[in-house]
Amino acid sequence: MPTQQHDLGYRALFAHPEMVRELITGFTPFKLLDGVALSAFERINADYVSERPSARQGDVVWRVQVGDQLMDVVILLEFQSGVDRCMALRMQTYVGLLCQDLVKRHALSPELLLPPVLPLVFYNGAPRWSAPMDLADLLTAPPAELAALQPSQRYALIDQRRLDRAALDANADLLALLFRIELSLFPDVLMTHVPALKSWFRTTPLTSLRTSVWAWWKALLARKADDTQLFNLDSAEEGDMDLDLDLSTLTWAEQMQHLGFQKGSAEGKAEGKAEGIEEGQAIALRRVLGSLLRGRFGNLPEPVAEHIGQASQAQLEQWCERSLAAPSLAAVFDEDAGTVDGTSG
Repeated sequence: MPTQQHDLGYRALFAHPEMVRELITGFTPFKLLDGVALSAFERINADYVSERPSARQGDVVWRVQVGDQLMDVVILLEFQSGVDRCMALRMQTYVGLLCQDLVKRHALSPELLLPPVLPLVFYNGAPRWSAPMDLADLLTAPPAELAALQPSQRYALIDQRRLDRAALDANADLLALLFRIELSLFPDVLMTHVPALKSWFRTTPLTSLRTSVWAWWKALLARKADDTQLFNLDSAEEGDMDLDLDLSTLTWAEQMQHLGFQKGSAEGKAEGKAEGIEEGQAIALRRVLGSLLRGRFGNLPEPVAEHIGQASQAQLEQWCERSLAAPSLAAVFDEDAGTVDGTSG
């Protein structure tokens, strides 16, 4: 899983205080942000960690005023798509450099004390997280007289793929919806979660959060397509394909190609297996696009349906992407607005 794509999507989301608040309140045991206003959040530049600013852009750091006394709490959010055995040591370094920077900027309490820190690792890799969560577990056991002098650091963990699904399904927050999209099979995403996401887009004004959710969606699609090698359908014999295959073992891209193969292989037999597979993929895309468009704009005019039926696979892919955020049916097709309006064939 490309770490850069993972960071791109989630760093864009957690640049917004409402997403950070939903993450803490919905997916950790900590209650300190319950009811905290978004105005209490202040984003901190993470460049403090290195003299080379580009070296530590994986962190998202927020300072939040919580409680009746308006105590400052710093949230240090680290993204991981792979297990790092030395994560506790890394986190100790990040927390230490963060505190150093607060001292340097005179950003301390009136009593000249450092704020408490919530170090949080957000992990969405496939293997179960197995790294020690306490720095003590990475250290050789010291002599008793030195034990009190050893460094210490713990961090909290959100292992996305091991979230409780019942609790996730019951969570009505936007972030929970996005997590369900990432963790679901493609047919469920298409039939259930994408309509919910479209509804959110329809009811949400054009804000920076809306833009970030769209960036997350695009990064997710790119990441899902690259998770593993796709089926080589050009060389597969139809008899070799298990049409009752467990879709949970496949990536989204594999699920889409598998469903497309099921639909189109029979229709393509007369023209040859390769053409049938290609048409099957196009049929799957037409079904996806039709569902997306009807969900947003209602029943489709006959010229639109015909236009979709005659489109190439590349056109269908482009229209599917546009359909989630386009303000009108004509905007989905852009240069073909005349056909959409039914004014040309």
